[in-house]
Amino acid sequence: MKEFIIGTKAISETEVTRENTAISVGSGELEVFATPMMTALMENSAAKAAGQFLDEGETTVGTFLLVSHSAATPIGMKITAEAELIAVNGRELTFKVRASDNSGLIGEGEHKRFVVFSERFMQKALAKKQAISASARE
Repeated sequence: MKEFIIGTKAISETEVTRENTAISVGSGELEVFATPMMTALMENSAAKAAGQFLDEGETTVGTFLLVSHSAATPIGMKITAEAELIAVNGRELTFKVRASDNSGLIGEGEHKRFVVFSERFMQKALAKKQAISASARE
């Protein structure tokens, strides 16, 4: 892991389609950009920003997300999410995240990610499943 630089930014973009609307993903009943899709785009931009500093075998995982979704965006409009690294505490990274459509801000908040070793992280996650399977056989 290289030294993280406060102020590092990254952007992720998408277009609102029927597939990423609230009604399609199950988070509402309208054909507007879904909040879960907005937060995923914000997380993606933060992961991209962090990725610039990671070594082979490292990745980041999301650990905290506090956002507002303040404006609806209909099908056909473009969404841009930006993450800016604002704090580093060991392996914990804090980002300011914002999402906008063609007409302005639609959401903003704070997102934290933690640097992990991919293989070790997955081994730990899979061990949970194996432990449950073993206890079910008893």
